[in-house]
Amino acid sequence: MALEEKWPVLGRNEQAAGWLQVWTDLGRAPRTIDAYARGLAEYLEMCERENVDPLTANRAHIALYVRELTSRLSRRGANVVSIDSGSGLANATIQQRLVPVRLFYDFLMEDGQRDSNPVGRGRYTPGRRRGAHERGLVPRLTKLPWIPTEQQWTDVLAVAAEEPIRNRVMLALAYDAALRREELCSLRTDDLDPAHRTLRVRAETTKNRLERVVPYSAPTGVLLSGYLAHRARISRARGPLFLSESRRNHAEPLSLWTWSKVIRRLALTADVPRFSTHTTRHLCLTDLARMGWELHAIATFAGHRHTDSTLTYIHLSGRDLADKLNRGMQQIHGWRVQMLARLGEPVEEAVSR
Repeated sequence: MALEEKWPVLGRNEQAAGWLQVWTDLGRAPRTIDAYARGLAEYLEMCERENVDPLTANRAHIALYVRELTSRLSRRGANVVSIDSGSGLANATIQQRLVPVRLFYDFLMEDGQRDSNPVGRGRYTPGRRRGAHERGLVPRLTKLPWIPTEQQWTDVLAVAAEEPIRNRVMLALAYDAALRREELCSLRTDDLDPAHRTLRVRAETTKNRLERVVPYSAPTGVLLSGYLAHRARISRARGPLFLSESRRNHAEPLSLWTWSKVIRRLALTADVPRFSTHTTRHLCLTDLARMGWELHAIATFAGHRHTDSTLTYIHLSGRDLADKLNRGMQQIHGWRVQMLARLGEPVEEAVSR
């Protein structure tokens, strides 16, 4: 479906259509183009409702759009945006909606159709304290990712145990190798190295275009061997590793949306609704931090270009705080043990000390 058919407002704005075509010609991923189109379309629809010309919109009009986003109910229910609010889109979603609007106005500035960008962005400001950084239009909230408790993870695995072998091996690989959804669904048969129990995550399937080779565990290797035998009965052709077994798309590559539906069904059946296709990645990286892996080793395993993202999992694991607490508690513990030992001494000796 063409973007103009999905969001007719884009077809009514020549500049918007031209901007999206530039990004398409530059080879941006279809999912990125789709996200940009959605965010810009929602902004242009607001402009039409408020009789605002996008070419002459100012910061007040952007603020009106932000206000609309913060008061809109999410499809999954009310999300807290600020301390005193109980509705509106999540902070991260609002940030995502503003990105294509800001890039659109950058495009108009480069094309000579505007002198300034009404969205703006956080920028370095010499002389300012706290890192010399001016706050962006909407404050960015940095939250730790959600990971399941041990009981919730056990509940999910209990439900997954009844799944077909394809779904079981996909869940195992998603955790073992900390794979993103697209990385998992894009695996090919020639990405596997069973002899060394490793798999190659190709650059074109990753979020930041960094190729990496990651290991998987022996139990996952057993599952994978069983799946390869099962796959041979569906198709002996080399290519996409995970194939659809439905009547409509038999032997076709498994889509991202199908895998999302599988995980959503597992989550609801296990009564762990927050469990998603990305949860296994969060859980794996947090577990590596808990085990004491170094920051750069986790970053390499995860395929992070910068360690800023990796630090999230160090914080989530509580490893640094636990180490500091343990060092402090050793001294306190030693003192308490000494005091307890004196309880067994005769009263006279304890007093004399």
